[in-house]
Amino acid sequence: MDSDGQHPSGSIAEFMRVSQASPAAMVLGQPVFDASAPLLRLRGRKVSNWWANLETLWIGVNDSLFGFRVYPVTPLLEIMEKSAWMRRFDFDVEAVVRLCWRGVKPVNVPAPCRYLTAEEGGVSHFDYWRDNKLLTWMHTRLFLGFLTRLPMLLWRRAFV
Repeated sequence: MDSDGQHPSGSIAEFMRVSQASPAAMVLGQPVFDASAPLLRLRGRKVSNWWANLETLWIGVNDSLFGFRVYPVTPLLEIMEKSAWMRRFDFDVEAVVRLCWRGVKPVNVPAPCRYLTAEEGGVSHFDYWRDNKLLTWMHTRLFLGFLTRLPMLLWRRAFV
C-alpha cells in the first residue's frame, strides 16, 4: 500500500481474503479512478500497462503501476535477491512482470483510487523526468528479458 493516501485502507480485508483463498497468486489492485486523477498520469500508465502486458504475454495484469497489492513473499524475495533494480518507482511494474515470468498468477481486485489535493494532505513523490526515465530503462531491460524467455512463455501459455 502506498503512503500517499490514494489507496483505500477499507479494502485491506478484501485483499487479504483473496490472498488467503489463492496464496500462490499475487493480488493486484485494479484502480477505479475518480475525477481527481490527472489525465497525464492516466495516459502514462496506459503506456506502461501495455508494455507490462506485452512482457507477460497478456497473462492478466490489469494495472502494472497500482501499488495496492499482496505478494506471495517467497517468490518476491527470490526475484528481489537476484535483481539490483526494483528499488524505486520501478518496483511495482518489475515485480509483477518477474513474478509472472516465474508462473505466479495475477488476481485483479478493483479498488478506488483518489488523488488527494495539497489541501487534503496529498503529497506526490512522482518526479516526471526521473521516474519516466527509470520506467523506460526498466521496460527496456524487461523487454530484452522477455525476448529470451519468449519460448518458455509461449510454451506455458499453450500447455499450462
